[in-house]
Amino acid sequence: MRIISGKYKGRRIAAPKNLPVRPTTDMSKEALFNILNNHFNFASLKVLDLFAGTGNISYEFASRGSEPIIAVDGNYGCVSFIKKTTDAFEFNITAIKSDVFQFLEKTKGDFDIIFADPPYDLDQAKFEKINELVFQNELLSEDGMLIIEHSKHTKLNHLQHFSFEKAYGGSVFTFFEIENETDDDFDETDDSEE
Repeated sequence: MRIISGKYKGRRIAAPKNLPVRPTTDMSKEALFNILNNHFNFASLKVLDLFAGTGNISYEFASRGSEPIIAVDGNYGCVSFIKKTTDAFEFNITAIKSDVFQFLEKTKGDFDIIFADPPYDLDQAKFEKINELVFQNELLSEDGMLIIEHSKHTKLNHLQHFSFEKAYGGSVFTFFEIENETDDDFDETDDSEE
């Protein structure tokens, strides 16, 4: 994986081959951060990265100056790798081994960005549960954003607080905000595969 911008732009990070992950592609990641760049000042963001896997998204936020960042994953190998990478780059990332749903039930927070990248084959109800727990437990700041990455076969645009979605190939990012009125800068849907 490659860090696409910020202090460590261009740096490659090699994750162990045996981790049970499907990292967000560079193309999708670049598209995601282009969207966020129009909406946020990265240097002041508190980020929660759920189903963090290799830490790919966390490193991108950290390279751009976001802190603190909490990365949550249920796999020991993933959490261990994130901790090792965090130490090497001196990122302000706290890696936590936990079931994501249990974490969301118990955590208190006020995050500017919550990014969730569950396994694409996760049950539809579980995808919806992420949205429910984030807003029910008031984990987003007033101007914050929940982003869920999923396959094009999963539909989340009917959920409360839906703002807009962007599709890139077989991947979709669905965005949710406390005020679910769509920003004038964005189309509500985008099926482009750029």
